[in-house]
Amino acid sequence: MASVNSEHDFIIIGGGIAGVSCVEQLAYSCPERKVKLFTASPVVKAVTNYKKMSRALEEFDVEEKSSQWLEQTHPNVEVIHAEVTDLCPDQHLVKTKDGRSFPYTKVCLCTGGRPKKIAKDNPYILGIRDTESVQTFQEHLEGAKRIVVVGNGGIATELVYEVEGCEVIWAIKDASISSTFVDAGTAEFFLPHVAADKEQSDTGPSKRLKYTLTKSTESDDKQRERSSLGSALGPDWSAGLDMKGQGSQSHMVHIEYQCEVDRILSPEDFHKLSVEETVPNFGDKASECAPSWRIYIKLTNGKIYGCDFIVSATGVLPNTTILGSIGGLKLSEDGGVAVDDHMRTSIGDVYAAGDVCTATWEPAPNWTQMRLWSQARQMGAYAAKCMVADVCGETIPQDFCFELFAHVTHFFGFKVVLLGKFNGQGLGTDYEVMLRMTKGVEYVKVVMHNGLMKGAILIGDTDLEETFENLILNETDLSPFGVDLLDPNIDIEDYFD
Repeated sequence: MASVNSEHDFIIIGGGIAGVSCVEQLAYSCPERKVKLFTASPVVKAVTNYKKMSRALEEFDVEEKSSQWLEQTHPNVEVIHAEVTDLCPDQHLVKTKDGRSFPYTKVCLCTGGRPKKIAKDNPYILGIRDTESVQTFQEHLEGAKRIVVVGNGGIATELVYEVEGCEVIWAIKDASISSTFVDAGTAEFFLPHVAADKEQSDTGPSKRLKYTLTKSTESDDKQRERSSLGSALGPDWSAGLDMKGQGSQSHMVHIEYQCEVDRILSPEDFHKLSVEETVPNFGDKASECAPSWRIYIKLTNGKIYGCDFIVSATGVLPNTTILGSIGGLKLSEDGGVAVDDHMRTSIGDVYAAGDVCTATWEPAPNWTQMRLWSQARQMGAYAAKCMVADVCGETIPQDFCFELFAHVTHFFGFKVVLLGKFNGQGLGTDYEVMLRMTKGVEYVKVVMHNGLMKGAILIGDTDLEETFENLILNETDLSPFGVDLLDPNIDIEDYFD
């Protein structure tokens, strides 16, 4: 192996949340060392207004900013707009599409994930992952009367709630909505709000994600290429956007459960079948059926819906496309780059963080990996600390954020906090669930195992997140409380704080 100059740069590949968090931590920890960030996008994702809600829970905004902002904020950072095509570990070189080579001391792969689209190269099937795709979605929505959303994760859930003035057919493969995050019982709490008219807030839209969209002069092929390399959307990506279709109605949502896509049909294909399209049930709201739609979708339950376009929101795959030529790089079963408990890959001096990687260490009892923006930030910052420690010949303990899974988001206008094994993950059937619900106000679910709280879902302004987090981490024996644990007349927060 070639010798490595210890003064060579740190190199980060990818300008998303994980990559930028890694860069900022490196810039802070090693102000004397040059840090290079490689990104195919003209903007980078910056974490702003960071707030620690508790030991494990955190909230932050995501702003898309120019690369110049990152360079001005951190004088030792250089952003290089180039597509990385090869990594040569033996020579410690990163190579770009334009023929340049860059030496490194340590490199971190933060290439994120790529959307799992249900069909490629169809102008009426849209994936939503980055800013460019959001712009395309808005342009299509302006003239739409009906759309079909396929998927049951976070983006699909937010999209269904935010779209107005347009019929929405929501096709999900599960027996309940939002199953990536909540179980069927919890989903029942959300159901009345799926198609309900949204209340207008006096405080204006949330500013969790801020960006400026400009018309691109690139060709369609170039836009698609860059979009596939773009970084993921951050929290509450839909807040403040104009998500209105052609109609005057508010929410019109019809859900098709336990089905997947069978076929995508053009208008010509549909008419050849000589069948009638399915009429959606919007309750007391009438459907505005068009005589002909731009695209049709046949579901595995046999139903056929016409629409103006289809949104493919079926999740992401680790974006390892540019890493295929790296010999010896170990991938996990889900296709992610395998990393150990210090974010190291199977190749020396090569690290990975965010959606592209898969944790292969023995996890803490109440932590699990989910490809979320919160974990991308944590992994990116922690990878930077590990890289610096390795250069200095030091060993650091694993970051506390990997002790407890903790995530906060918003669904259907409600704050949602997920803690630990919130759906009993990994516990089999050997656990019990306690519930407390006030319809339309709050929903509290805790997962108990042998008298210990192992996880929780908190919906609404419960103010219980820090207390429950401590109960999980401290492994407090809650057996004496029994079913009274969630009694609203007992101030459990004061009792344990």
